[in-house]
Amino acid sequence: MSAAFGRVVAIGGGTGLPLVLHCFVRAGWDVTAVVTVADDGGSSGTLRRDLGILPPGDIRNCLVAMAEPDSELARVFQYRFSKGEGLAGHALGNLIIAALTDLEGDFADAVAAAGRLLGARGRVLPSTLDDIVLVALDASGSLVTGQANVALASGPVRRVRVRPESPVAYPPALAAIHEADLVVIGPGSLFTSVIPNMLVTGMAEALRETHAKVVYVCNVANQRGETTGMDAAAHVEALIAHGLEGCLDVVVVHDPDSSSSSVGTPAVDCGPDVRARIESLGITVLSADLVSESSPMHHDADKLCKVLIGDV
Repeated sequence: MSAAFGRVVAIGGGTGLPLVLHCFVRAGWDVTAVVTVADDGGSSGTLRRDLGILPPGDIRNCLVAMAEPDSELARVFQYRFSKGEGLAGHALGNLIIAALTDLEGDFADAVAAAGRLLGARGRVLPSTLDDIVLVALDASGSLVTGQANVALASGPVRRVRVRPESPVAYPPALAAIHEADLVVIGPGSLFTSVIPNMLVTGMAEALRETHAKVVYVCNVANQRGETTGMDAAAHVEALIAHGLEGCLDVVVVHDPDSSSSSVGTPAVDCGPDVRARIESLGITVLSADLVSESSPMHHDADKLCKVLIGDV
């Protein structure tokens, strides 16, 4: 894909997805983000409960990632109030999206309007407009309800589902996947940012039917609790167990032998045996130095971009 620009869809949420968006926007691709709306913590959770809107936080981060370089408005969107009754903890961009939802009468239209305000060089689409709640089964067999609670669970997650069980996909999100040349899933929290998108009706089918190359970017570090003890193959197996059998073409992992920077505990094991397990599923594995030296539990944006643009 490095020889020509194309249409890329990036799927996920959290802080990992903006890295991918910024990469492809900077490279001149036609970029669409498909973002989870399962978040119910922090400012997003408060706005969900108080105003009955979908959570704007992950969507805000994606819009900002695609804003014009050095955008003053993007900096304002990311401003978070540290005090003030009813304001403390809220990002201003979340409040603006909430206001636009009221003005436009529709959350998706509000996101599009926020994108125009920011001069976003791409689209941000919710994976569904349904009000979904994430429910997880942890390793002890206990049910954990709510994305924020799942993220804070003390033990690893076995499986997640959403309520209602069959949320309706946002049609433009499915259309974008069908029309894409490349689809990138992740990086991001496996069970709380990535997989919730796959539980939306039609999402897995669109990934299976698209002519695009579908790439999963595995995290470089596990999240204590949520993915404790999971190697890269287990991440892939979790995606398959949640509907992505036959969907993935390439998995991008960090090569621990290629970097002077140590991910440290809890690193995701991506050793030769693990890579062989992924390849046995008929999936190509790309292994490279991806870790950030300044934040060794996260990807380095430039290193990841080099792989996605040059090698995928």
